[in-house]
Amino acid sequence: MLNDETRQQLIQTAIEARKWAYVPYSKYAVGAAVLTASGKVYDGVNIENAAYPSGICAERVAIFKAVSEGEHELEAIAVATSNGGFPCGACRQVMAEFGLDTRVIITDEKGNITGDFSVSEILPGAFTGKDLPQ
Repeated sequence: MLNDETRQQLIQTAIEARKWAYVPYSKYAVGAAVLTASGKVYDGVNIENAAYPSGICAERVAIFKAVSEGEHELEAIAVATSNGGFPCGACRQVMAEFGLDTRVIITDEKGNITGDFSVSEILPGAFTGKDLPQ
């Protein structure tokens, strides 16, 4: 499902989403776009708060939007920042919940890809539901 055309559209959606980021403190706008198994795309942006821990990353916003619409299988997520920065640990853990094989495409604001990995590659030894007592 993730062909070259879809990959480019996902990247462009993440780049475009950055303009809606609410980043009055860090000025570090992040946009994300999640492609689900159904073929739908959900975008997200980082949202900061004066009480810093109360903010949320773009990756989690996009994933939570998808999940809130009934989607539980992710194919890919594109993350766009000014410098091609990678997702934080909390976002990697949330990605792991919905698929260790999910592609994570990291891009800068011009669309230059700085990374293309599976979730399991960027979060080795991920803690998943399999690690909980049954």
